[in-house]
Amino acid sequence: MHTRTYAWDDPQCEGKYLIDRPPAKVAPPVMGQYVPGWVRAQGAIAADRQRVALTVQGTGDAPVVIESLRVVVVDASAPPAWNAYLGSSGCGGGVETRSLDTDLDAPRPVLVPKAGQRALPYEVSESDPEVLYLTAQVETRDVRWYVDLRWSSGGRQGSIRIDDHGAPFRTSGSRGRRVYEYPLGSTQWYDATQS
Repeated sequence: MHTRTYAWDDPQCEGKYLIDRPPAKVAPPVMGQYVPGWVRAQGAIAADRQRVALTVQGTGDAPVVIESLRVVVVDASAPPAWNAYLGSSGCGGGVETRSLDTDLDAPRPVLVPKAGQRALPYEVSESDPEVLYLTAQVETRDVRWYVDLRWSSGGRQGSIRIDDHGAPFRTSGSRGRRVYEYPLGSTQWYDATQS
């Protein structure tokens, strides 16, 4: 199993983060594999939405059935009063074949398939892996969370914790925060706060 955090189609367009720094102290946004390192270096928190790509694959001859995916909230509090930063706005994204969404503002967040997509269980094998895209959305809270994946294979069953490489994912609402944007081709952050 492999987890990829901040798995946007286009991180320059879709990623939005809360950062406790003024614009002059925030590095320009980056793309692809460099996003997690940029997030760590800036001390950033995913804002409003966070998408995780989870690649699940069997390890032997027997198929593995993904029975359930359960969101576990470790803690929730008020969002920090930090600035919000995003790349260029107005970009579009595709819909994956296995996409599930959750609302972290809900008392008990649940992952549900996007419209028209098949619900769990899913079957995977060593030769037929599955990539699941999990999108968490939040407006009013700062949430630390992970996903508990329940599986079965033949007579065996178990669970795996899906998190940010040993730590909970962290996603926070950004409503009312000052917003800075880094348009494509730009050399600095611009104030894009709606008045």
